[in-house]
Amino acid sequence: MAYSTLISVALLADLMLADSPNGLKNLVIWDCSGDLMNPPAARAAFEQEHIPGAVLIDLDIDLSDKTDATDKACGGRHPLPSRQKFAAWVGACGITPETQVIVYDRNGCNYCGRAWWMLQWMGHEKVAVLDGGLQAWAAAGGAMESGLQRPQTDFFKPNYPLAGIKYALSAIDTVATAAHLQTHTIIDARAPARFRGEMEPIDPVAGHIPGALNRPFNLNLNEQGFFKSPALLRAEFDALLAGRDASKVIHHCGSGVSAVPNVLAMKIAGYPPSSLFAGSWSQWCNTPGLPVAQG
Repeated sequence: MAYSTLISVALLADLMLADSPNGLKNLVIWDCSGDLMNPPAARAAFEQEHIPGAVLIDLDIDLSDKTDATDKACGGRHPLPSRQKFAAWVGACGITPETQVIVYDRNGCNYCGRAWWMLQWMGHEKVAVLDGGLQAWAAAGGAMESGLQRPQTDFFKPNYPLAGIKYALSAIDTVATAAHLQTHTIIDARAPARFRGEMEPIDPVAGHIPGALNRPFNLNLNEQGFFKSPALLRAEFDALLAGRDASKVIHHCGSGVSAVPNVLAMKIAGYPPSSLFAGSWSQWCNTPGLPVAQG
C-alpha cells in the first residue's frame, strides 16, 4: 500500500515495527525541520532528538540548489535543482520506487512539505507527511534518539524512474501572464502582514502579486497541530475561491516552501492537482518590470 498524503503517528509506529502485520523493511524517514533565520538551530534540534532512524534533510543543501548551476528549475531564495540532479540525489540516498518515505518537521509542515512536493515532482508516489509532526510523535510517547544522521550517498540507483511531473511547476512567465490576464487564481501562503506589504523581513520588496488571494499556510492546521478534516479544508478553500475554478490555482509564498501545505491541503480536500510557483515572491520581486501590489 502506498501512503501519499498524510500518515498518523500510530500508523508510522506500526510501519516501523518489522514484526508487525504492517511493518515495512523499505521505509525511510526524513526529518526536514528548519529555521530560516538560524539554520544551525535546526541541526542542533535534530541532534538533540528525533524519531529513531530518521535522517536530517537540509532545506538549503538537499532541497535547494544554491550553486552556480545554470540548469536550475527555478530561481528565488531556494532555487529548485533540476529534476535530473534531484533524481540522482534521491537515488543516491537509496530511494527506489518501492521505498515508502515519511517526512516530518517540528515547524507545522512548513519544511517537510517541500520534500513531499519534490518527491511527488519526481513521480514518487510513496511519500507522506507525518500528521502533527514531531510534536505529535512526542505527545504519543514515541521513542526518540539523538545524534546526527545524514542521508547515505555511497551508491546510486541508475534505474530511478524520472516519471512525469505530477504537480505542474509554474514558471515565472506563466505566473506573470496568468496574473495579468486573470486566467488563474494565485494563492499566497505568507502571513497577512507580509502579504499586505506592511513588513518584509527577508525579501527586498514588500507586497504581493496583484490579484493574489491570501491563505497563510498555518490555517490548514487545527489547534493541536494536525491537518483539519477534508470537509473543513474543502469548506475553507471553497470560501476563499468564491466560485473560481479550483483546477486553475497557483500557490506561492516567499520562496516556494511554505506554500506546499496549501498544495497538500487542497489535495487532502479532494481538489484536482494545483500548481506551485516554486520561485515565489523572492523570484517575483527580484524580476525587473513585474508589478507589486500592497494592501
